Amino acid sequence: MEEKVKRSNKKRTKKYRELKLFALVILLIPLGLLGYGYFQYYDAKTKAESALGSAHKKEKIEFNGDTHEQDKVHILLIGVDKRKGQVQSNSDTIMIAQFDPKNQKVKLATLMRDMYVPIPGYSDYYKINAANFLGGPELVRKTIKENFGIDTEYFVMVDFKGFETIIDTLNPDGIEIDVEKSMSKGIGVSLVEGTQKLNGKELLGYARYRQDSESDFGRTRRQQQVIKVLLNEVVSTNGISNAPRLLGAVQPYISTNISSVDSLSLIKEVLSNRPESVDTLTIPVEGSYTDERVEGKNGGHSQLVLQIDEAVNRQALHDFLLNESDDTVAQSH
Repeated sequence: MEEKVKRSNKKRTKKYRELKLFALVILLIPLGLLGYGYFQYYDAKTKAESALGSAHKKEKIEFNGDTHEQDKVHILLIGVDKRKGQVQSNSDTIMIAQFDPKNQKVKLATLMRDMYVPIPGYSDYYKINAANFLGGPELVRKTIKENFGIDTEYFVMVDFKGFETIIDTLNPDGIEIDVEKSMSKGIGVSLVEGTQKLNGKELLGYARYRQDSESDFGRTRRQQQVIKVLLNEVVSTNGISNAPRLLGAVQPYISTNISSVDSLSLIKEVLSNRPESVDTLTIPVEGSYTDERVEGKNGGHSQLVLQIDEAVNRQALHDFLLNESDDTVAQSH
């Protein structure tokens, strides 16, 4: 009888040890993943900063956007081609990205850079892309709010070198996209028509091409196409596994007011509520603008601008971003 009790106690002790070992392994797995993720992030960030050199220093940028009352997150996306030695530059791309976690929707509105609008604090009209040169992302935000009545809570400003880094880090083998036509003029690369994988420099060239009859309108459409493809890539298994390295690699190339905590929260929301599609809109909408030539500023050369119907485009952007019944202006893919 005593022998049976001893054997029973040994079995319980062994089982207890096995349970402890199992619990320890379960605890170590997420800790190991977190550690590996941090290593990826720190390693990529260190290499990117080393490549840029000690002269690279990001200054804190003022941005006073407000949280949206409908729990929809609005992010101002600004793409810039910052030349060496430049502190501020005109924005090459202006977009408003909206994430609606409740309805699992992502919307993307592009504001064409040649729209001729009043800029707060200045007594004259300018192309909207001049707002970033005159006052950075905060003035871009104010300009959009004054002209279109839409405020943005966050901003992300990406240098084109940063865009290339995003692509090459996200997928070193390239991002697959259907190149609609052969193109080379003014983009620094030569592309041929057809579905293929493009690296960062090639995809940036594709998104920036404007040397055809569509000009900026075709370029805007291709930029929206690229953003949709990138969103699908980011929420894929490959994109999720590369997320820490991606964040580290691009950090030196972007300026944003999104804190680390907010960025993790946004990533969690997007992954938990993966959107099935991205709705897009281009401002100005069709039939609401004319091409005009105006005198250049300070005696400069005259320039072509888009004179817009402000009321029509303000309403179109409101219908797209703030109303549920917006199928007439959205193009869902």
